[in-house]
Formats: sequence, C-alpha cells, structure tokens
Amino acid sequence: MAAKMLAKSVWCLFLCLAALPGWAADWPQFLGPTRNGVYAGSDIAAVWPKDGPPVVWQKNVGQGFSGPVVAEGRFLLFQRLENEEVIACLDAATGQPKWKYSYPTSYRDDFGFDEGPRATPCLTNGRVYTFGAEGMLTCLNTADGSLLWQVNTKKDFHPRKGFFGVGCSPLVENNAVLLNVGGAGGAGLAAFDAATGQVRWKTTDDEASYSSPVAAVVRQRRHVFFFTRTGLQVVDPLNGTIQNHFTWRSTMNASVNAATPLVIDDTVFLSACYGTGAILLRLQDKGLETVWSGDDILSNHYATSVYNRGFLYGIDGRADPGFSPTPSLRCVELKTGKIRWRENSVGAGTVLLAGGQLIILTEGGEIIRTPATPEGFQPTSRAQVMPEGVRAYPALANAFLYARSKDKLFCLNLGNAH
Repeated sequence: MAAKMLAKSVWCLFLCLAALPGWAADWPQFLGPTRNGVYAGSDIAAVWPKDGPPVVWQKNVGQGFSGPVVAEGRFLLFQRLENEEVIACLDAATGQPKWKYSYPTSYRDDFGFDEGPRATPCLTNGRVYTFGAEGMLTCLNTADGSLLWQVNTKKDFHPRKGFFGVGCSPLVENNAVLLNVGGAGGAGLAAFDAATGQVRWKTTDDEASYSSPVAAVVRQRRHVFFFTRTGLQVVDPLNGTIQNHFTWRSTMNASVNAATPLVIDDTVFLSACYGTGAILLRLQDKGLETVWSGDDILSNHYATSVYNRGFLYGIDGRADPGFSPTPSLRCVELKTGKIRWRENSVGAGTVLLAGGQLIILTEGGEIIRTPATPEGFQPTSRAQVMPEGVRAYPALANAFLYARSKDKLFCLNLGNAH
C-alpha cells in the first residue's frame, strides 16, 4: 500500500512538472542542458534521510557506460543486451517501458572491460541521437522509437578503434549532429544533418578521443570546442572552419583524453591524466593563450569538473583499479590554478552542481553532498545508495537522480525527501 501511495505521489509530482514551460529541469544530453554538469532547478531537498535519498524505482540493465537522459517525462537508456545495442524509452516517473529499438553489434573490448555503448544519447526536437561503441550513429523518433536514419561511421569513415571503442556523446547544434568521429581522409570532426543524417561538413585528421564537444558563445561568436586526441579544436559549427587550435596531449601512447572542455567566460579549462594535467586557456581575437597549467593541480581522468563562483571542483587522478595514488576531490581557484583544498576519502566518481551544492556519485555507489565552497570539504550527507561499479554519468532531472551501475538502474528522489 505504501509503495502504491509513493508511486502515485511521484506521478502527481511529474504531472505538475510537465505543466511547466519547457521542462526547465530536464537533462536531455551528456552533462545536462548546458553541458557543464550544472542542474538549474531549485527543488533539491534541504535535508536527506540518514540512509540517503529514497529509491523510487530500480531495474536490471545491460552493459555500457552510456549515461541516461531525461526530457518531457521520457527516460532514455542506451545499453547492450547480448549481441544488440538497445535504445530503451521508459516512463521517467515509474520506470515502465514505452518502446525500444535495437540493432546488431559485434563490438569486443580489447581489455575485457565492458562491451556496451559508452556515449550518452542526445534528446532534442522530438528525436534521440545515439553513437554506439562501433560508431553506429542512430536517429530515432522519441514518440514511438521508429528509425529516422542511421550512419555507419566505421564503414563510411574508417576511424581507428581506439582503446575502448567510440565514446563521443553527440552534440546537436544548428540542426546538425556534431561528433569527433576520428575518421580518415579529413573526417576527424564531422557534422551530420539532424533531420537526414547527410554529412554537412568534415574537417581535420584528428583521432577521436573520449571527450565530447561543447558549444558556447565567446566574444560574441558561437564556437564548438572539441578536445580530440591531439588537443583543442575551436570550430565554427556552421561550416567546420577551424578557428583556433591548441596541441595538448600526453606523450604516452597508452593515454586518453576524456573530460569535456569547460568554457567559462572567455576561458577554456582542459584536463586529462597520463602526465598531461590541467590547463586554462584564454580565447582572444589573436588566438589562444595559456593562463596557467600543471600536472599536479586537477587532472581529470574521465569525469568533467564543475565550476562555481570562481572555483573548479573535480576528481584528480586516474580511476584505474589498483592505480596509486587514489583519486581525490579538489577545489581549485580558476584564475590562478591554486589548490584550495583536497579530500582523499571520496575516490573516483562523477561531480554535478545543484544550487551551490556538489552532488558526487562515487564508483563505489556512495552519494555525497557537500557545499561548493573554497572553505573546505563539508559533507552534509554521505550514504551508500547503489552497488559498486558506477562509471556512467547520472542524469539529474526534476530533482530525481537517474544512475546506473554495472547491471542496475536506479531512480533516486533528491527532492521532498523527509
């Protein structure tokens, strides 16, 4: 009876939220609506129960590190089940299935790690775009899951497999899908028509990274920022013209770039492990200039840092099992690169920002809430809410956190928790 009452209350809450213009608190793409890990809603509860935010629903899921996305009451999950990559649409409030679409895959991970998709879908304008582990770019109708178009980038552009397959999450900009394809013959970066899948432009010979592009207006001009395996490419989204380039990568061949660029005013923050480190660049009319850099400041392995009121917050250090030292949570002053504090008890995980609070989900399945302040690590809540093996980015929509572990999917209520 209690479960039915809870489900009814959650459903009523979602109906009320759905009536709001534009569902401002949706999470329709990787790192959220503004692609910087920031949740704009003001509905996170002031206090959570001692044992953590309550679980609204949970389900078994397949393989993959693809993060979930949520928009207009629809929840989209990209996963691998047996020998298929599957895009599943669920009711965001209840977890009940709406539709699914699948296609065959033969992807094999060279390290025996995980053989599911890595890239997070993008849900916009009634369509969902996914990019599979072997490079299958798919566009579906979100209403019923019908296929609108598909592009096999592995077949068409012949990119290298990379260490872990394809990991770039699609960005939709100016009715085009932008990707770091890493293809041969000048198809390092590419834009596909969002309605048809036709190639609009392609440029560079840069190999693909595991970082995803982000768009921003700097100095009254719209740019797209790609952190490829080679370095930063600043691109005109309309025609693919390279506006600026900054070569920046590890000297190690066995290395990856995975964190997404953070664009803050006229600066760009890049971060990577493998002896690369962190760098803050300023985009000027004459090009890119280095503000500060260093390998002992805030080296993000795969999780992108967040920014709040002059400070960066993120995970420093490699998240590989058994690697030493253990990753730490850090606060860094943006202007100077000075470390204000570090906390070693957190370990690897993802970091989101909501209402001036850091919402951290660790690989071990612990959720941590702490104010985003340079005064120190001051957690107000720490609780084990999921099993170990949490690597995918969660989605935070309408005060509900959607997160997946190796084989479980959870919906947690971060609002109205008493």
